[in-house]
Amino acid sequence: MQVKLQPDAVQAPAFERTLPAINDAAHWVSTIAFEGFGLKADVRELRKLCYGELKARGFGAQASQHIIKRVADAYTTLRANIRAGNLGSQTSKRRRKAESKPIVFRKHAAHTYDDRCLSWTYDARTASIWTLDGRVKNVPFACPPEVLKELVEHRRGESDLVFRDGKWFLIATIDVSEPEVYEPVDFIGVDRGIVNLATTSDGDNHQGRRLGRYRRWQTRKRAELQAKQTRSAKQRLKKRAKKEARHATHINHKISQAVVAVAQRTERGIALEELRGIRARVTVSRDRRARLSSWPFHQLGEFIAYKCRQAGVPFVEVDPAYTSQRCPRCGHTERANRRTRDLFSCRRCGLAGPADHVAGVNVRNRARSAWVFVNMPDPAPA
Repeated sequence: MQVKLQPDAVQAPAFERTLPAINDAAHWVSTIAFEGFGLKADVRELRKLCYGELKARGFGAQASQHIIKRVADAYTTLRANIRAGNLGSQTSKRRRKAESKPIVFRKHAAHTYDDRCLSWTYDARTASIWTLDGRVKNVPFACPPEVLKELVEHRRGESDLVFRDGKWFLIATIDVSEPEVYEPVDFIGVDRGIVNLATTSDGDNHQGRRLGRYRRWQTRKRAELQAKQTRSAKQRLKKRAKKEARHATHINHKISQAVVAVAQRTERGIALEELRGIRARVTVSRDRRARLSSWPFHQLGEFIAYKCRQAGVPFVEVDPAYTSQRCPRCGHTERANRRTRDLFSCRRCGLAGPADHVAGVNVRNRARSAWVFVNMPDPAPA
């Protein structure tokens, strides 16, 4: 849950001094970790090397521990991404670049606070936050009533201090129990794409043409404002920053909510293609690179996954290989089955239809087998 901090003229300078100092210290710890351990940084070893220096720089004991753990967690995440293939193969430029230098922390990157460094007063809507200038108390925060209710009832653990677009935010973790996942009677296969953002095995199609037109319009407007090079144009660009991303996020929320609602109402599960690392595997022409990079398929998958957890809907990811070239009726797989981007026509049995719909059906069929395999009982010991 996100709340907006509203520090006054006396409180704000303490935040403005603290967050860059924390990230500068994290970058220093990251350099020490990379020089001493490569990508295998360990909290215990880093604590021996860096804790005393962090204390000498004015950081408290708990703040120093958080900086060290944050660096170690960053290297753990990097190693996990490398193992999962999200950065490409061993020879890929992206992976070699990530392995050749220490992790860098931006000047205003978010930092983690626990209950020793941050306390909340919900009735007064204020927070008390540790800074390099001491404890800053009675910092007002603003949020809708429903968010405040969630914070009071379910907030647990750590929160992140975020500086974005000249404003301060606290992003708090809430711990809500997940409902028990029911046994599905069937699955809904979802095929994700660029022209059609999501197509289900039921035939529901959530088109992306309108979003594509909106992105192109935003690109033209940005180019026009950048060409002016005036002060008002720069202010307008700053005001419009991230507007396109917010619009795409809103579209993904609507699509994921609709898909999960149908699955919950019909007591079915949801299946997606596992598309991790697709940008490293797929090469496109120069004029299509921006379109592929702005394709929000990963965010849509994340939204569907967490909404399934909230609703107790079964969720699986399946192998995406040849889902758009395989005939769901006879099983014949051939590139020629997909004559155009939109049309599928099996060369063996003659089954024809929209290519994205056929892909969704194949995803559904694979989910049926995967769910049975995952939930089968353990074999009896020999």
